[in-house]
Amino acid sequence: MSSNFKNAIVLTGGIGTGKSTVSSFLKMYGYKIIDADKISKEVYEEKKDLIKKNFGTTDRKAIRKIVFKDKEKLKILEDLILPEVRKRILNLAEKYEKDNVPYFVDLPLYFEKQNYPEFQKVLVVYAPKNLQIKRVMDRDKSSEDEVIAILNNQIDIEEKKKRADFIIDNSKDLKYLQKEIEKFIKMI
Repeated sequence: MSSNFKNAIVLTGGIGTGKSTVSSFLKMYGYKIIDADKISKEVYEEKKDLIKKNFGTTDRKAIRKIVFKDKEKLKILEDLILPEVRKRILNLAEKYEKDNVPYFVDLPLYFEKQNYPEFQKVLVVYAPKNLQIKRVMDRDKSSEDEVIAILNNQIDIEEKKKRADFIIDNSKDLKYLQKEIEKFIKMI
């Protein structure tokens, strides 16, 4: 595998920063997106038997609760799924690289997991923490404490912003976001 994915741009952010919205806009502008979440859902479906054997269930919510509290169980789940997800992401990247145009690799926990050193350029979708909390509470009908617990497991958005090569500010409305995305597209 070539580690020189010169056209790849990692798309990341934090929960509630609007990464999915940005991803939809980029698709609309004709960019290819490698969606790590979608791929991991596919792999999850294919490995349901193994997951059931290890966790006694395949219910995502139940498993999320288990691995959130138990780091060893999390490791088991990651070992079942991540190598295959990684292989598929890199295979797609190899394929898209041949087009010689920018494409995006949507990796929600890019900074946290650090398991894709092949990708050099990073685009962070940014929204301040208070807005992240509000959006996730509205979207998931979660309590503030639940959202803060999730955020505490992610690297702080301000830190991600510092490490980014590109930033799309999503702290205002959709019209503003679209302008930000268009500005970004002109840069690449």
